[in-house]
Amino acid sequence: MLSILHHDERFVVVDKPSGLAVHPGWADDERTAMHEVRDTLGQKVFPVHRLDRATSGVLVFALAPESARVFCEMFEEGRVEKHYLALVRGVAPEAGTIDHPIPRREGGPRVPASTSFRRVWRGEHLSLVDAEPHSGRLHQVRRHMKHISHPLIGDANYGKGALNRAYRERFGLARLALHARSLGFVHPWEGKPITFEAALPEDLRAPFERIGVVI
Repeated sequence: MLSILHHDERFVVVDKPSGLAVHPGWADDERTAMHEVRDTLGQKVFPVHRLDRATSGVLVFALAPESARVFCEMFEEGRVEKHYLALVRGVAPEAGTIDHPIPRREGGPRVPASTSFRRVWRGEHLSLVDAEPHSGRLHQVRRHMKHISHPLIGDANYGKGALNRAYRERFGLARLALHARSLGFVHPWEGKPITFEAALPEDLRAPFERIGVVI
């Protein structure tokens, strides 16, 4: 279910499919991305950040507690550059930055959060944006795009049910239209910039092609 993008003695980077939770502590699922990576590598792995169950794309696991602490600090301090592709309702602005507080976790207090975005394609009633969250909050890209009245297609929490059904029935878009396309940072132990990219999965690529999205 998972393809490995990078594997060394300290961490592994995988391409997570939509529909798979990252960690059993974040869901009641019997199988999670953590289980899949653990069984594939034959060793314990440690999640250092999260992707929503419905989001696909680049995901990092550390291979030791010490490495996990380093990565958690990097994510917390904003030293990881993350880019997401999001198909949203309406014609989004060409570019912008959204500063709007949201919780770190469900039920938690709202804390500062910032997301930059740029429009990479526009249709008559849709836009594809490249979103770069500068913090790691709960459903950050989804909440921030909703905040500026451009909710994601396929978003059951913050979008429109009727619109989501229409895109599922007409174009076969049966999932959240959010993909973690790349993740970059300075390698903590080698000191070199490194970026990992995950290609658009088939369950987004094919519907996008039917809709006419050009990337």
